[in-house]
Amino acid sequence: MALDDDIESVLFSEEQISERVSELASQIDFDFTTTTTTTTTTSLSAPVIVGVATGAFLFLADLVRKIKIPVVVDFIRAESYGSGTESNGAPRISFDLKIDIQGKHVILVEDIVDTGNTLSCLIAHLKSKGASSISVCTLLDKPARRRVNFELVGKGKYYCGFKCPDYFVVGYGLDFAELYRNLPYVGVLKPELYK
Repeated sequence: MALDDDIESVLFSEEQISERVSELASQIDFDFTTTTTTTTTTSLSAPVIVGVATGAFLFLADLVRKIKIPVVVDFIRAESYGSGTESNGAPRISFDLKIDIQGKHVILVEDIVDTGNTLSCLIAHLKSKGASSISVCTLLDKPARRRVNFELVGKGKYYCGFKCPDYFVVGYGLDFAELYRNLPYVGVLKPELYK
């Protein structure tokens, strides 16, 4: 079975993703570095990059390899999809951080921001752990599906790789029933495979 055969069209190619991840990493480097004199720059305290498992693992790996400032990496898991294509609207945290984020800058790395339910839940959870700021870096943003608005914490920023049309997409970490994560691009899954 060739996974490519299940893809109706490629939305974002491997090359487009690589270029955009580099741009996001550069923006994070800039935002988390403060200029102290005209010739010297210093990093703010190393931000904690929190990957949302499992979908964000490829994006997170590529992103942190391109970030030049010191960072700390951890993972959290919030489940809301099961094996379907619709969020059940009630995310729960099934795997928590091991790093203490009290007073630290956190960058939450997501594969896709869809309804906003999971992201809102995660931000509230990280805020309760005392993060001084919470930023979000998502590969894809699908605003057409938004049901819940989320608020960043402190001086948090919102980094978005691509705006995503309202299709069911897989690849580059995104899955359907745990398959297709290993595709190097983001593509539209043929509807007959999930309807």
